[in-house]
Amino acid sequence: MHSGKLIFSQIMSFLSIYEFNKCVHRYNGNRKIKSFSCFNQFLCMAFAQLTFRESLRDIEACLRSFKNKLYHIGIRGKISRSTLADANNKRNWRIYADFAQSLIHQARELYSNEKFGVELDNTVYALDSTTISLCLSLFPWAAYCKTQAGVRVHTLLDLQGSIPSFVEITTAMIPDMNILDSLILEPGSFYIMDRGYVDLKRLYLFNQAKSFFVIRAKKKILFKRVYSNKVNKESNIRLDQIIKFTGDISSKKYPEKIRRIKFYDKEREKQLVFLTNNLLLPAETIAQLYKKRWNIELFFKWIKQHLRIKKFYGTTENAVKTQIWIAISVYVLIAIIKKRLKIKRNLYTFLQILSVSIFEKTNLFRLVDEKEDIINNNNNSNQLELFEL
Repeated sequence: MHSGKLIFSQIMSFLSIYEFNKCVHRYNGNRKIKSFSCFNQFLCMAFAQLTFRESLRDIEACLRSFKNKLYHIGIRGKISRSTLADANNKRNWRIYADFAQSLIHQARELYSNEKFGVELDNTVYALDSTTISLCLSLFPWAAYCKTQAGVRVHTLLDLQGSIPSFVEITTAMIPDMNILDSLILEPGSFYIMDRGYVDLKRLYLFNQAKSFFVIRAKKKILFKRVYSNKVNKESNIRLDQIIKFTGDISSKKYPEKIRRIKFYDKEREKQLVFLTNNLLLPAETIAQLYKKRWNIELFFKWIKQHLRIKKFYGTTENAVKTQIWIAISVYVLIAIIKKRLKIKRNLYTFLQILSVSIFEKTNLFRLVDEKEDIINNNNNSNQLELFEL
């Protein structure tokens, strides 16, 4: 990495301009645009994510304070909050959604050999959603009841590396189970879900696609036991049954056998019941897979705390989706850089260092390398201390 470049330029050098332009041309994003291009918009919004800007006025003030350096980071047009607001409101959010998908494809290849705690050759996904609350008077298009508004970010997380492989942004009115219709199921892969996704007709499609699911069971389901598998009494597995649904509707929606596993969670002192269409894996492995679903909760918590997706720079649906997709792009981009440069620091620390160094001219790897900190501390051992602790 050339140390003469600004840190922001070094970060953006990991992007494929060719892929970005393909996305722009697909939706005629730069049509009738003279100075402030889609890429300029992306750079400004990425800057806002990396440095935790609170508003369009905040973005404008900070970028203008570095006006002599904007050319060197690729921003050619004049920065103004009205121009950026107009771009967020009018330029198709699908440009940034498609570009995020291209980054996701790169990241998944880089993290394909990562371990997540369960010895399994199959790809394992966790499916869930998080709701972002909005002000009803400012975001009336996102209303889901008389007094509340919000958007829901539905995410399919690849547990190898915690990279989102599928994201769909809807209003909070859309039920979780409806997203199952949008998934392209991969044969042999596992999909871990909470009971909000229990829809027997949709779950039966997993059988037809030759993919597997593990899902929390709802309490009131009519079934009959076909046979029981042996259970190790020393384990936390209480039951391992093969069942068939007996309800008039449920038996038609899911006519085949299904596995029912009862697991005792010692940490929460609670019994959990799982349903799965995989009849061969040990019951303990099924329970371990469901436990790894917690990774997606951690992912949602992380992006809400460290990216700007709870406060929005615009109030239109297009502006909200644009901001969320660019935030996802920044998350995936940082993950790509971390892997390619073999940076050992966690994503949070990496992002915090970048936030205060974005316009410095230094080598990106040396900036975040833990070994460099040790060397610098050793070199300064003979220096006088102004404030002694």
